[in-house]
Amino acid sequence: MREQLLIRDLSKTFTLHLQGSTRIPVMSHASLAVMPGECVALAGPSGAGKSSLLRMIYANYRVDGGSILVRGEDRVTDIVTADPRTIIALRRETIGYVSQFLSVIPRVSAVDIVAEPAIAQGRDADEATDAARELLARLNLPVRLWGLPPATFSGGEQQRVNIARGFLARYGLLLLDEPTASLDAANRRVVIEMIEDKKRDGVGIVAIFHDEEVRDLIADRVVDVTAFTPQAA
Repeated sequence: MREQLLIRDLSKTFTLHLQGSTRIPVMSHASLAVMPGECVALAGPSGAGKSSLLRMIYANYRVDGGSILVRGEDRVTDIVTADPRTIIALRRETIGYVSQFLSVIPRVSAVDIVAEPAIAQGRDADEATDAARELLARLNLPVRLWGLPPATFSGGEQQRVNIARGFLARYGLLLLDEPTASLDAANRRVVIEMIEDKKRDGVGIVAIFHDEEVRDLIADRVVDVTAFTPQAA
């Protein structure tokens, strides 16, 4: 398998247990391929299933059918059938996910939050911490905040910590959900440069961009997820 990510015939239905187990089909027969070094942007109106698709790739959502094949260093794994231990290993070594929100870890400093995934991948702790500081500086996070827990940071400051955390570790596949949504123009440019760096390193990227200008600058392809909705199937 040459693709970094290969989705075949994916289907997903949500069951609303508090509303009489009402079933809402959200995706049917979805197929998508992402090559190493390619950025594929997901497009479509709010509620079309863009973020849901990212969560399926990351195994936050179970699916009803189909396959999600991810290429690691030594094997290809189907996310749909993988056991929890394999999913944890994939999240540590292969799949990075930058969501719209930072899951704040109480009493842990911003720089340690950023360095932690790289250390988990086996990088020297001092080297990872130094790299975390460099990345936070590149994202213009004030030095006075580096040693503080991000719980009281502004939304844009938390997002920069979130981006640094996802980009410092060495993943083969990177999932980005509105990475520039809370950023000013200067930091949007920095993130664009960081994504281009990842592409040059051969990282496959699946992304959602609120800003169409940013999307058009970065994306190699745009996929409209409404083609995967049951109404369009």
